[in-house]
Amino acid sequence: MTPLPTFADETALVPPCVTHELIRGKEQNLLEQITPMVRNSNVALDMSRIDRIDAAGIAVLITLFERANAAGHRFAVIHATHRVAEILALVGLDHILIASDKRLSFSVQPAA
Repeated sequence: MTPLPTFADETALVPPCVTHELIRGKEQNLLEQITPMVRNSNVALDMSRIDRIDAAGIAVLITLFERANAAGHRFAVIHATHRVAEILALVGLDHILIASDKRLSFSVQPAA
């Protein structure tokens, strides 16, 4: 089992550029906003305002996770709403993408 993401150094806390839904048609904006960040630092994506996610939204989260890993950084979802957490659990990605507040050990810096 893959351990939950933890971060020991400074991490950008990023509110998504989309609200309420991370679905097909809205996912590209998030990918464009966050990709440069995951290439340069660890990123914790605040999903507290996302109530709905579909396969396209999940694909973006996976892409960001992979890009962060390729750059030697970490990516995690924090503050996932119950519905988003449930969907990520259904597809088996909760333990990879969602970081529990209790398990995070990093210094969060607001994104510029």
